[in-house]
Amino acid sequence: MKVAKFGGSSVANVTQIQKVGAIIKSDPKRKFIVVSAPGKRDSDDIKVTDLLLSLGEAYVENRSYDHHLQAIVTRFKDIIIGLDIDLRILDEIKQSIEHVLSSDQSNEMKIESLKAIGEDGSARVVSAHLNSIGMKASYVNPEDAGIIVSNEPGNAQILPESFPKLYSLHDREGILVIPGFFGYTTTGELMTFSRGGSDITGSIVAAGVKAELYENFTDVDSVYTVNPNIVDNPKEITTLTFKEMRELSYAGFSVFHDEALIPAFKEGIPVCIKNTNNPTARGTMIVSEKEPTKDCVVGIASDDGFCSLYVSKYLMNRELGFGRKLFSILEEESVSFEHAPSGIDDMSVIIRQNQLTEEKEAKIIQRIKDELHPDTVSVDHDLALIMIVGEGMASTVGLAHKATTALAEADVNIEMMNQGSSEVSMMFGIRVEGLEKAIQSLYRVYFE
Repeated sequence: MKVAKFGGSSVANVTQIQKVGAIIKSDPKRKFIVVSAPGKRDSDDIKVTDLLLSLGEAYVENRSYDHHLQAIVTRFKDIIIGLDIDLRILDEIKQSIEHVLSSDQSNEMKIESLKAIGEDGSARVVSAHLNSIGMKASYVNPEDAGIIVSNEPGNAQILPESFPKLYSLHDREGILVIPGFFGYTTTGELMTFSRGGSDITGSIVAAGVKAELYENFTDVDSVYTVNPNIVDNPKEITTLTFKEMRELSYAGFSVFHDEALIPAFKEGIPVCIKNTNNPTARGTMIVSEKEPTKDCVVGIASDDGFCSLYVSKYLMNRELGFGRKLFSILEEESVSFEHAPSGIDDMSVIIRQNQLTEEKEAKIIQRIKDELHPDTVSVDHDLALIMIVGEGMASTVGLAHKATTALAEADVNIEMMNQGSSEVSMMFGIRVEGLEKAIQSLYRVYFE
């Protein structure tokens, strides 16, 4: 028995949903289906979730939202008519929007509910289409499915009591189609996961029903060793471990939200990334463990938009509590950190730049000066991080030498390096302008 999740590109229009129906029909093991909201039909299109957010913003700001509503209705109407399914589904979608806007919820909670309507509409449409092609399928609301979450708007976390409820879905007949991206609190309030959260729903359902496989259908044949926008025709990755996938996702691979696989990982359920447009392709398997190989590097991920907070003080290593005080300042100013490489007398804290306004940065620097009395404190902007990922790196000789040689050949200076804190990754910080050259050179060294 399998759980299959179909992303936004897979349910973007009539043709794509027909492909989804054919994929589900081709394998009777695909009993549980999770869907995203309709995505972009082409590069200039707008995702339905973004249309719903625009509608919500217009409503909150007391502006006319009629054109946003019309755009949403038209998207679903085109799909429903094209699939020749019951037009009452369109009425249900419109009523859902009107019900949210006329409710006595706070504006924040109205936005939460609006965001979820794209996935909810997709699930109703896909369920109806499956029935129209001769399959027995049912739409299942996440609350009825048992997806119980914490009261954290936009960042809901699954609660343990969900999993036995999800397992009871086995008792239902036919194919069950569940909208992704949201669940309900114990008091019945709708809460969404973080953006990209339909992957989280798929993983939760797979863990709850104890699936033999969680298939995640997207618009690529597999995960690639590097970003194909930087390197032409990069090699495909056939097998990854969960740890490798998490490291790659965190560092810029866009196939998965970096927390999405945790429920499946905890249950040891393998995941296969497949292509809706090429469903017979092998895809990429993500597993708990795999046999170690000599060429242990599986991928090179990169992301930009980082800065480095540098603090130096003579005899820092002897000053009890220095690191704790530094991180307390960041915590009190609501700033999280990504990495923290350190030396005897100095420390660098890597932060995503979008967390720091000019005012907040100035305040943090002043607090560090006043409270920690450093010799030097500064912030270095416009950094990119490169993550070289692979199980077994910690015990493989020469990997760092290969990386530093590749970066030198690309004439890219290493601003910082962090190896040893993870058994499956090695991190380099460089100037953002050297990122493409660096990735291309690293790819040649590790994969050619």
